[in-house]
Amino acid sequence: MNRVTGILDISGLTDDTADSSTLVAQARAGNRSAFGLLIEQNYDFIHRIAWRWSGNRNDAEDIAQDVCIKLGSAIRQWRGEGHLRTWLYRMTLNAARDHLRRHVREKRKAEAYHRELLSDAPPPDAGDDDVTALWAAVKTLPDKTADAVLLVYGEGLNHAHAAEVLDCAEATVSWHIHDAKKRLKRILRAPEGL
Repeated sequence: MNRVTGILDISGLTDDTADSSTLVAQARAGNRSAFGLLIEQNYDFIHRIAWRWSGNRNDAEDIAQDVCIKLGSAIRQWRGEGHLRTWLYRMTLNAARDHLRRHVREKRKAEAYHRELLSDAPPPDAGDDDVTALWAAVKTLPDKTADAVLLVYGEGLNHAHAAEVLDCAEATVSWHIHDAKKRLKRILRAPEGL
């Protein structure tokens, strides 16, 4: 008997008596043990779909975990139309697509950030050391300036959204970004020790 099944025995359910519809009904009613068993019974299916879609074990784990987390709230809204596995398949594909979009967005942000701030500073053969130097240089900026840089280039927020987060005017964020570019170019061009 596994850990989840042992917990379910308290409420009268076992692997033998718990079919999907019973588990879904009980999970929708807030029974954590039923929800746990539902996850246990379907995790391999979710992971397999995620792996097929992503082709990467680590990404598949992340996607499967995202689905399981989303399932906690989504199970309450599911009307039970169609088969559970069909619904889980859709959820997993959506999570996989979201994961890919997020990965692509993060990669583009990093590349744009690198291009924008280092366009004049590094030599053409810039490598990982230059990226590390850039992040180290950003950390030396005044707090509000560094925050603006991280929100706009690191998080991909536009100036208006960054202003909301920083609780300042949009023009102030623009000024901080402009100031950061000048400072970073100067910092990154300076010979060591000055």
